[in-house]
Amino acid sequence: MKTQHKHALLFSIISCAYFGVTEASNGDATKWMEAYGTPHDMAFSGIVTFAHLPNAPCLISQTPFDIGIIGFPFDTAVSYRPGARFGPKAIRDGSRRLRASNGWSLHWGMNPYDGSISIVDCGDVPITPYDNALALQEMEVAYETMINRPTVPGHGLSFPRGIDGKPHPFVLTLGGDHTIVYPILRSLFKRHGPITVLHFDSHIDTWSPGKIPTSTSLISQITHGTMFWKASTEGLIANNSIHAGIRSKFAGPWDLDHDTAVGFEMVTADGIDDVGVEGIVQRIHHRVGNDPLYLSIDIDVIDPAFAPGTGTPEPGGWTTREMKRLLRGLQGLNIVGGDIVEVSPAYDTADITGIAAADLVHEILSLFIVGNKESRLKSRIPGERPHIEL
Repeated sequence: MKTQHKHALLFSIISCAYFGVTEASNGDATKWMEAYGTPHDMAFSGIVTFAHLPNAPCLISQTPFDIGIIGFPFDTAVSYRPGARFGPKAIRDGSRRLRASNGWSLHWGMNPYDGSISIVDCGDVPITPYDNALALQEMEVAYETMINRPTVPGHGLSFPRGIDGKPHPFVLTLGGDHTIVYPILRSLFKRHGPITVLHFDSHIDTWSPGKIPTSTSLISQITHGTMFWKASTEGLIANNSIHAGIRSKFAGPWDLDHDTAVGFEMVTADGIDDVGVEGIVQRIHHRVGNDPLYLSIDIDVIDPAFAPGTGTPEPGGWTTREMKRLLRGLQGLNIVGGDIVEVSPAYDTADITGIAAADLVHEILSLFIVGNKESRLKSRIPGERPHIEL
């Protein structure tokens, strides 16, 4: 058979198959379903939520959930480059390749998005960009609303329990600049009392507002570099908190003395060269013990070679791989919530910061599910110990 005849026959077969489907369903409102079934998002398609998770109006709905992801698009308390209000969007965009069909990881041995745990993307809080006093109040009310939602019974998670002994869902917040931690700590304090903070960052963020000449009003004293100082003045932070990844410059050694007084111990970025990931993990465990722990990650803890899209980059940071291994070492700690902040996509290159941040969110979600004290291990082989290799 000549080549042109083969092509004609192939075209005829394809045409019959195509027109057979469309003609059989002509004028039928169920045409797509008959032809192709339920549509599924591709990695690059669909309305963007984190990892293609279902969206829920968590601030107004009473629907229970196990883990809620919420965006705090706030950046009007930064000292250098703004833009982190677009951080939640960038992190969600960076998560597009994570989904129910592609979420199982080698380390955790489970898939957070497979539906066995109720995880919802609650969208963003509509935070005013015009009035920081109101913005802080909006964030506190939003977070308090989230942690007072009911959990889904029967999923086997060990939820954070407050002073009253009642469980509340995990909430993972996408910032936004680091100021958002202050209203979050105010909310968690009402549930747990003083909170131990594990703070991954290149900066200590405990500076007194006296270091900022323009901080003449009470609200202007609350910034992304002073929020832990402010929280400490209200008794929100426990005195066994710890920084990890610090490498910024200081006014002098008195900054370190002040940091200690606020309640923090410090692991420098250089420390990983001396004691490795395992040594830092052991120091964190020793420092925080079993106290209620809040996990806060400033993306600038990662070196700007791997995460350039941030407002105050500092050279000499950790790699994304090192940061993931550090998070995996936090299994067994009494984590009550977490965030990832300071992603500013305007300064990013090829979305690598948003992608890195999304991957860290995946690690935190896995940590919430598998890594707490009464871990849900149903997805593992019966009797198998949790994988805790660093």
